[in-house]
Amino acid sequence: MFEQMLQDDLSLLALPVYLAAILLEAGYSRRHHLHRYRLGDTLASLSMLVASAVVELLPRLLALALFFQLHELSPLRDVIGRQWWAWLLLFLLDDFTYYWFHRANHEVRLLWAGHVNHHSSQYLNFGTALRQGVGERVHKFLFWLWLPLLGFDPAMIVTVIGINLFYQFWVHTRAVGKLHPWIEAVFNTPSHHRVHHGSNVRYLDRNHGGVLIVWDRLFGTFSEERDDEPVVYGLTTNIDSDNPWTVLSHEYRAIGRDLRRATTWGDRLRYLLLAPGWSHDGPDKRASVLRLNAGN
Repeated sequence: MFEQMLQDDLSLLALPVYLAAILLEAGYSRRHHLHRYRLGDTLASLSMLVASAVVELLPRLLALALFFQLHELSPLRDVIGRQWWAWLLLFLLDDFTYYWFHRANHEVRLLWAGHVNHHSSQYLNFGTALRQGVGERVHKFLFWLWLPLLGFDPAMIVTVIGINLFYQFWVHTRAVGKLHPWIEAVFNTPSHHRVHHGSNVRYLDRNHGGVLIVWDRLFGTFSEERDDEPVVYGLTTNIDSDNPWTVLSHEYRAIGRDLRRATTWGDRLRYLLLAPGWSHDGPDKRASVLRLNAGN
């Protein structure tokens, strides 16, 4: 059963498609002198893909074992099968779960340290989509543990997670402008995801949705891409390095320095649990504070 579920993971099956899309987009960029790719940056992104796959292996196996155990405990396991409505409901619940997982990765600094490498590229392209958060693989599946308790088959859960991630690959591009207003109103689009990768104060910690953008609209984290404010990709303070170890570890090392500087255990806890940018002895640079000060 474990082998079957691992085979159901669409990310492995889709990898050749992803690589072909990167080559096509990079070729188009080069042909038209758009400067949307840089070889060192893309190689760093691919190194994060490999690192995330390695780090995820054990947490994934443990999560699958827990999924099976929790599914067996669920009083709904004989009610919810593989009916069409169960797939639709699971799709919605999975996307809702992804929204909160993704938002937590931006609003809790310790979790951000495991996600930040996905945002460390100063480019937005299909290669960036494969620059996966490495440290987040350790805690990721904890957010999904409630779904087998609702009676959903673990194999279904893994499949829907894979579908969601497959969709997200395609929104990492500058080649697609805004779509029809109805599509922009409901779905996460390239325009919405460009905002998510922006370091502009207006765009920080916005548009966390996976397939749907409705969660951001409902919970106050939505921002429109504006023609009068082009997206600046990357971090508020860029690392300017393609070294895989630097890309992977720089925020963990920054947390370590802040913990050593802190003078109380309360401040050390705040460095771990508050949003990135909080400081016990300097200006508060959390995204919410910066937006408030800028009037956004």
